[in-house]
Amino acid sequence: MEEKSEKEMRVRKVTHLYYSRPEIQKIIFEFCKNREVVPKYFEGFGKRPDSFQFQGDLFELVKKGATSFHCSEEIWSNPLEISTELNEKQINELRTGWDFLLDIDSKYIDFSKIMAKEIIKLLKFHGIKNIGIKFSGSKGFHMIIPWKAFPKEVNGIKTSEKFPEYPRIILKYINEKINNSLVQEITKITTPNKYVRDYKASEEVIPDLVLVSPRHLFRAPYSLHEKTSLCSVVLSPEKIENFELKDADPMSLSSEKIKNFIPNSEENEAKELLVQALDWFKEKNPEEEKKNFEKNFQQIKIENFSDTYLPPSIQKILQGVQDGKKRSLFILLNLFRAIGMDKNEIEKRVYSWNEKNEVPLKKGYIQAQISWAYKTKIIPPPNFDKDYYKGIGVLPTQEELRYKNPVNYVVKKSRVGNFKEKKK
Repeated sequence: MEEKSEKEMRVRKVTHLYYSRPEIQKIIFEFCKNREVVPKYFEGFGKRPDSFQFQGDLFELVKKGATSFHCSEEIWSNPLEISTELNEKQINELRTGWDFLLDIDSKYIDFSKIMAKEIIKLLKFHGIKNIGIKFSGSKGFHMIIPWKAFPKEVNGIKTSEKFPEYPRIILKYINEKINNSLVQEITKITTPNKYVRDYKASEEVIPDLVLVSPRHLFRAPYSLHEKTSLCSVVLSPEKIENFELKDADPMSLSSEKIKNFIPNSEENEAKELLVQALDWFKEKNPEEEKKNFEKNFQQIKIENFSDTYLPPSIQKILQGVQDGKKRSLFILLNLFRAIGMDKNEIEKRVYSWNEKNEVPLKKGYIQAQISWAYKTKIIPPPNFDKDYYKGIGVLPTQEELRYKNPVNYVVKKSRVGNFKEKKK
């Protein structure tokens, strides 16, 4: 208890003096706009949700004992409306975006520096020129790519609704890409007893990237750190190598050195990084990608539907099949439901298809499958690269494989068809 008391006395000694500075209040307040902000009272956090309404709110909390401030990566239309009682749809509507934050955690500041430099190299390789960096206040660094730099939609899905999935995928991608170079660089400076031979067997020395989660908080820029009494000072990428802990002394921080943590990014600057990470994740986790596609899938209503919009594989199935009738029925039901076809039309088409089969399915079986389908959530039919199609003697075309799923094919063809009609 005595040790904690000494730490608390040390940090409280500088708290009032440091946070009373208008320039410190302003830089923290500006960064925390539209974010959830939670004060820390040395050991424990304050209530959630909370946010700053005015710049003066910050110092009022300091007067009540606040020693540091932590904020969300997520950006909200109104942070005070956040509640654990909200469902996913309501949370997505409230979230207007998210910043991508890399939280480098390590036992050794020198190793954190190496990881930060390796990440910067990778990000620049992907065309990201503007990166925000700050000292964590202890032995690590925080790096940020702002929401502005990301595309607002990928494959028709709103990027704002993909938190924490997309940031997690990017983190995993970065981790894998820098593994080898990180091990090599850290090995150069380690002593024989700390020799690093591989990434997984070196938890004692290899820095870690903290995994993001919903409503994840991190220390606000220029906020104090309770254990070290240092401030979370913002740095330039080129200053990382020569950074020393004394550079984060709050009592010697001059106003001229205070700068924004959010860099002046360009629109879609991080698009290539996100797309590359998603492609990498898809190759590594094909089943996970399928689950996500099905989980996020929403029924589509095709205007002025025409059979010409159907993929060649589906049109071939509709001519009748010899083998794989049950699998064909599964494909047809899922496709027709996914594109918003009404139940009567689906039944009419399915029974018509069944009559063309060499040996038709029993009517009772079809009725049972239709009934079951309408008791379950709508999911898209299998992708073209699955064995479903080959197993029933249907070989998807290169065009179909490019669209990946029959639903994507129908949507694209219907858009082209409706555009031509409007043009006429």
